[in-house]
Amino acid sequence: MKTKLFILLFAFSLSITAQDEKGEPFNGLVTDLLAQPIKRAKIYVKSPQLYTYSDKKGRFGLTDVAADDTLKILYKKRIYFVPIQNRKSLRIRLGDQLVESAKEDQELIDYGYGYVKRREFLNSVNLLTGDKLQKEGYTTVMEALRGRVPGLNISGGSGFGDETSVNIRGINSIYSSSTPLFLLDDVEVNNFDGVNLGDVDRIEVIKDANMYGVKGANGVIKVYTKKK
Repeated sequence: MKTKLFILLFAFSLSITAQDEKGEPFNGLVTDLLAQPIKRAKIYVKSPQLYTYSDKKGRFGLTDVAADDTLKILYKKRIYFVPIQNRKSLRIRLGDQLVESAKEDQELIDYGYGYVKRREFLNSVNLLTGDKLQKEGYTTVMEALRGRVPGLNISGGSGFGDETSVNIRGINSIYSSSTPLFLLDDVEVNNFDGVNLGDVDRIEVIKDANMYGVKGANGVIKVYTKKK
């Protein structure tokens, strides 16, 4: 009898744990000032390597959002910050420079996980932390990335004055550059030569970077420095 009771309690605890790990659905809708849906906006909470996109109707879904989290919405190279403030859903209207409004919507809450099919995903991003790379003895960004990310090819740069060649998606054309977009704290730069790896929080390599338009056609390498 005691054995059966123990098994039942154990199974119940596993089911509770699984529910906790799954978290609660968070649904949102993002539009412009004319109430037109905004599609392909990148939306994340704690870290941009775990993100979702708004669909063609402006809808997006996240798996688990804490009451004190802040949504980050990347759209047309601008980042909008939307505090959750204990809300379970958000209907967001974006202006040219700021968030015009963000309101909770009970209808969005009621949809649950059925609102959108895809939520957070990582399939196009490779994430490397600066601390780990530094511990492994690397001193520069490109040196640290060489041979570590599938599909990322780095050649040259081994000697003084050598030019480094970088491509993520292969050589698309002999007439145009295959160099990815380099971003340092979301600001475009020519290279990462002056970046001390000890100041780096994380590095993201994105193969499919359509959200950056033509400049992101060859992929994106993003370096984020530690916040002081």
